Amino acid sequence: MRVDARGFTFEVTVGGPTDGVPVLLLHGFPQHSGEWDDVVPALHAGGLRTYALDQRGYSPGARPTGVADYRIPELVADVVAVLDALGLTAVHLVGHDWGAIVAWAVAARHPERVHTLTAVSVPHPAAMAHALATDGQQKARSSYIALFRKPDKAEKVLLAWHATALRKLLGGVGDTSRVDRYADPMREPGALTAALNWYRAMSRADLAGVGPIAVPTTYVWSDKDVAIGRTAAEACAQHVTGDYRFVQLSGVSHWIPDAAPALLAEAILARAGGTARTGGTA
Repeated sequence: MRVDARGFTFEVTVGGPTDGVPVLLLHGFPQHSGEWDDVVPALHAGGLRTYALDQRGYSPGARPTGVADYRIPELVADVVAVLDALGLTAVHLVGHDWGAIVAWAVAARHPERVHTLTAVSVPHPAAMAHALATDGQQKARSSYIALFRKPDKAEKVLLAWHATALRKLLGGVGDTSRVDRYADPMREPGALTAALNWYRAMSRADLAGVGPIAVPTTYVWSDKDVAIGRTAAEACAQHVTGDYRFVQLSGVSHWIPDAAPALLAEAILARAGGTARTGGTA
């Protein structure tokens, strides 16, 4: 379905029981809401109604051109506005990769809109800051960001030779057809630039503005994640004041929703708790 919010039109994929407890799913870079396709059947079976959002820059009708348009406060405001447009007072919030960063920020700034939080792969921004300051390996893992922040050059590198570099980046999501599913939309005019603008708009001030999380939270991390190391993952607990669970997956890549959908669905359902099975209101 299409949802009008903040002067844009967002694509939202809706599924599950009409009276189910609502869950908002936020994708990461360089994917789209389709990354949740293998996760949502189990959530629907557990009584959850899912709303998978193609976020700013990924929805063709929500693709402003300015870098500043992709700052974290703008991304957070999009989520709140979409919830309002959908008539959802509060949801179980799930985010992967960049979607996790947005989810952390929404939970910190608008806890009244979040029943629970499940963050996947990327920990609380303060945990990442700690790791970048103390762990040389994490600095090396995050070195790709410097390229992503360079206008034009990043696009040329990632899209050259039929997007060979972009496809290699996505190698852990599965077979060639799954890689194509994510890579091909990024080859549309303006799409990759919009997605990279999330990195270019990122600032220390915006990241530092994400405070402690008071809502019940699960953080799911995989020990084969090439982007996020153990130092950052284990520091996450220090920035959650509510009930906290750390779920570590063994032998799984950064692309958890694609690589381990059943295990991720299990973690989401465990966090959503009895409300997922007994029903409830938005």
